[in-house]
Amino acid sequence: MYTLMLQMMGSFAQFERSMILKRQAEGIAAAKAGPDAKEKYAGRKASIDRDVISKMIKAGSSLTSIAKSLGISRQSVHRIKAELGL
Repeated sequence: MYTLMLQMMGSFAQFERSMILKRQAEGIAAAKAGPDAKEKYAGRKASIDRDVISKMIKAGSSLTSIAKSLGISRQSVHRIKAELGL
């Protein structure tokens, strides 16, 4: 009897979780389709200024020194350098 109750509770929890995910997906789709979609679902602003990194690379600074001066990882500087094609 106890096993049956646990299985029923687990089934209800699983069903409720699937309903939550469905409602969340519908809300995200509605936000993206709305008139002010860019304001509501745009993500966060970039924390790294690519222009500064570009200028420092062109000035001859090493990737490690750029990373230390900006407080970011060396891998981030390397990735941005590759994205900029420098």
